[in-house]
Amino acid sequence: MRDHPHGEDPPNPEIWTGRATNRVQWLPALGGAACLALGIELAVDSVWASGTAPLVMSVVGCIAAGLLILFGTLAFVHVAVKVDKDCVEVRCGHIGLPRRRIPLSQVVGADFVPQVTPRQWGGWGYRWRPELGTAVIVRRGEGVVLRLGDGHTFTITVDNAEAAVRIIRDRLRPATPGTVI
Repeated sequence: MRDHPHGEDPPNPEIWTGRATNRVQWLPALGGAACLALGIELAVDSVWASGTAPLVMSVVGCIAAGLLILFGTLAFVHVAVKVDKDCVEVRCGHIGLPRRRIPLSQVVGADFVPQVTPRQWGGWGYRWRPELGTAVIVRRGEGVVLRLGDGHTFTITVDNAEAAVRIIRDRLRPATPGTVI
């Protein structure tokens, strides 16, 4: 982590928010929209000589594939992280799902990682690997690793991860006598 000039720490905000975005995810989303449009087009304006069963299977398949691709990609176009006095909240995508709320009482430590890659985790998205823990990976770059009291870890790629780690560590420190929080 970077040193602050003259050993001074910048004041911690009441609520810290961070975000990471991956614009590349919009390309697969366009593919999902195309599948969905094809399914609708087949349903509305198609005459199949071989019967209705193949038509229904094609329509359902295209619409289902399109919706799965759209949700799977748009859910991980960006991640928003909020750290307040009680918890760390991680929300994915435009509708905030999947979402995870981790009370700071369950966090035993936070670490800054300068380089997290989708390759380490097996791709973008909400990931779990037995040797690494759980993660929300939306892009390559800096991230926060939360060490939880149950021995698990939770990694999040987010811009300005150093500030998030500093704030989480400050909130985890027990208050010294005579200080007002």
